[in-house]
Amino acid sequence: MPSKPPRLCACGYRVPTETACPCERKRTAERKARFDRTRPSSSARGYSGTWQKARAAFLAKHPFCRRCGDLAAVVDHIEPHRGDRDLFWDRANWQPLCTPCHSGAKQRDERRTLKR
Repeated sequence: MPSKPPRLCACGYRVPTETACPCERKRTAERKARFDRTRPSSSARGYSGTWQKARAAFLAKHPFCRRCGDLAAVVDHIEPHRGDRDLFWDRANWQPLCTPCHSGAKQRDERRTLKR
C-alpha cells in the first residue's frame, strides 16, 4: 500500500506526512508555555492536599473508569466547576476515569460543548 509523500513545511523543510516539523513543534511549545504562564497553580485552582485525600478515597471506592472499564486514575468533574467551590466539592459531580479517557475523549467533548 503506497504511503503519502512528504509535505513541505512553510519554513521549506520537507517533513514526512503525519509528522510535525521542528519549527512547528517549537511554535506549539511556545504557545503552550504562554498559556501556562497565565494559568493559576493547581493549588490555587483548588487541587490541594485535601483534594488529594478526597480523590484517593473516591478512587478506592470507584476503581474503574466509567467510560471504558479500565483502572481509573483520575477523578473528573462531570460538569466543569470553573472555580465554583460548591460544584468542585459536589461528589455527585465526580466520576472515575482512566487517563486516556480523561485526556482524550472527555476533553474533546468539553471543547465541542464550549464551541456551541
